[in-house]
Amino acid sequence: MAEQRTSIHGQWTNRTVFILAATGSAVGLGNIWKFPYIAGENGGGTFVLIYLLCIGLIGLPIMIAEIMLGRRGKQSPINTMKALARDEHRNPGWVWLGWMGVLAGFLILSYYSVIAGWAMSYIFRTAGGIFQGVTADGVNSIFTDLVSDPERLLAWHTIFMVMTMAVVARGVKNGIEKAVTYLMPLLFGLLIIIVIYAMTTGHFMEGIDFLFSPGEITGKAILIAMGHAFFTLSLGMGAIMVYGSYLSDEHSIVQASIMIALADTVVALLAGMAIFPIVFANGLEPGAGPGLIFQTLPIAFGHMQGGTLVGVVFFTLLVFAAWTSAISLIEPAVAYLVENLGYSRIYAAVTIGMLTWFVGLGTVFSFNVWKDKTLSIPYLFDNFTFFDTLDYLTANIMLPLGGLFIALFAAWVMRKESTREELATDPLMYNIWRFLVQFVTPLAVIVVFLKAVGAI
Repeated sequence: MAEQRTSIHGQWTNRTVFILAATGSAVGLGNIWKFPYIAGENGGGTFVLIYLLCIGLIGLPIMIAEIMLGRRGKQSPINTMKALARDEHRNPGWVWLGWMGVLAGFLILSYYSVIAGWAMSYIFRTAGGIFQGVTADGVNSIFTDLVSDPERLLAWHTIFMVMTMAVVARGVKNGIEKAVTYLMPLLFGLLIIIVIYAMTTGHFMEGIDFLFSPGEITGKAILIAMGHAFFTLSLGMGAIMVYGSYLSDEHSIVQASIMIALADTVVALLAGMAIFPIVFANGLEPGAGPGLIFQTLPIAFGHMQGGTLVGVVFFTLLVFAAWTSAISLIEPAVAYLVENLGYSRIYAAVTIGMLTWFVGLGTVFSFNVWKDKTLSIPYLFDNFTFFDTLDYLTANIMLPLGGLFIALFAAWVMRKESTREELATDPLMYNIWRFLVQFVTPLAVIVVFLKAVGAI
C-alpha cells in the first residue's frame, strides 16, 4: 500500500464536478477553433474517424495514467512525481516530468491568454455590428487592425489573465469548482444554440455529410489526427494531473476518464456541426485554415439573418472554452507555490498570473512591434516569432514528451500492484489499458514526436 496522502488544497465535491472541471480543461480553443479547420483541411469524415480512433488508443490511456498519478500523489505535479518515484524506489530524476508539465502549462497560458483576448474583443465588435455587410477584405482589415495594435492586445490579455487569477485565487471548491459548475453547462448550452441555428441554414446535411462521410486521407493527415487527439485532452501539461489530485479515492478513474474523453469529443463534433453548415451556406471554404474563426466566419455572421446575435453567442462560447482551460493551466504552478513556499492561494495566483502576463507580452508584440524579430534553431524551425517559438516548443516537443513519459512511468516504472490498486477496475479493462499504455500509446506518441521535429 502506498503512503496515504491528503491534498492540502481540498478535493472535488463529487465525481460530476471533477468531470466538468477536467472536461473544461480539455475543451478549449483546440475543440472549437482548431478541430473544425483541421478536419476541413484533411479529408472531413475519414479524418474524423481516425481522430476518434486516436482518442481511444492514445488520448484515453494517457489520460487514465495521468489522473492515476495525480490522485496517488495528491500534490502538485512536481511534488507528485517526487513522491511517486520515492514510493516506487525509483530514480528521483522523474521529478523533472512534473517540472516539464508545469512549465508547459505556464508557457501555453502565456500565449493562450492573448488568443482568448482576440475572442473577447470579437464579442464586442460583433455586438457593435462591425461585421454587417462586410467583405472578405474588410474582415481581414479588422483582424489586422486588432493584432497590429499592441495596446489593444495588451488590454484584452490583461483582462483575461485577471479573470483567470480571480477564479484560481478562490481555491478548489470556492473558485475552480464553482466556475466550472456554471461555465460548462453554459458552454454546452451556447454550442447547442449554434447547432440549432445551423439546422436552419438549409445546409445542415451538407455540413453533416462533410463531417462524417469518407474522404481522401493522407499520411500527414493521420499524424495530424494523432497529434490533435493527444493535445485536445490537455495531456502532458500538468493540468489533468493536478485535477486528478483533488479526486476522491472512492471514484473510478477509468469511468471518469471515459466520460471526459466522450464529452471532449462531443464538443469537437458539435463545433463542426455548428460551423460547417454556416460555412457552406455562405459559400465559404471549409479548409480555410486557422483564419476560419476570426477571418472567415465573421463574413458569414455579417451576411446572415440574425448574424449579430449568432456571432455574439459564438465568440462568447469561445471565451468560456478558453477560460475553463486557462484555469487548469495556471493551477499546477499555483499549487506548487502553496505547497512549497507556504504562499496563500491569493498570493500564489497573483504571482503566477503576473509572471504569465509578463511572458505573454512576447506574444502580444509578436504580431506587431516584434513581428520582424525571429528565431531559428537548426533542424527544428526557421524564422519563428516569439509566439511561433512558444507554440512549437510546447505543442510539438514538451507535450508529446510529457505524454510519453507519463505512459512510460505508469506502465514501466510503477509496480503493477500499484497501478492495479489505484485504478481498481475489472481485470479485462485493466489489462487492455496496460497493454495500450505499455506498447501502443508510447509508439504512437514517438511517431508524432519524430514527425513534429522532422526526423521522419
